Amino acid sequence: MKTKNLRYKIILVFFALSLISSAMLAFLPLPAICNPTEGCNAVQTSPYSKTFGIDNSYFGVIIFSAMTFLILWQIIKPEKRKEFAIKWGVILGTLVAIYFLFLQEFVIHAYCKYCLIVDIGMLISFTVINIPWKNK
Repeated sequence: MKTKNLRYKIILVFFALSLISSAMLAFLPLPAICNPTEGCNAVQTSPYSKTFGIDNSYFGVIIFSAMTFLILWQIIKPEKRKEFAIKWGVILGTLVAIYFLFLQEFVIHAYCKYCLIVDIGMLISFTVINIPWKNK
């Protein structure tokens, strides 16, 4: 197996988990997945849970769906331009993840377990995409 495909397969796993987490937040009732006394509820009901008046989870569903498709397409038919788009998508996503982690720690003072899956997945994906892999 080519190490580039392995790299994309690892990232694909984290993007699929992020897509599932985002979809749960977007489409399931908050009380069904977040205990009102836990941090998840505090994060999801904070003023930072929306961007431009739209729930961040909806953005997550759209973005992770597109990135998952792009990675699958790259695994099937590799191209430099897709590789470039994936790398920049991961970089931008990582910056957003760092911002959301900052908000949870220093502003909201609570953590959402589903958001952490997304944010930590982005940090791991950033590491994986930037590791210098040797082609075998």
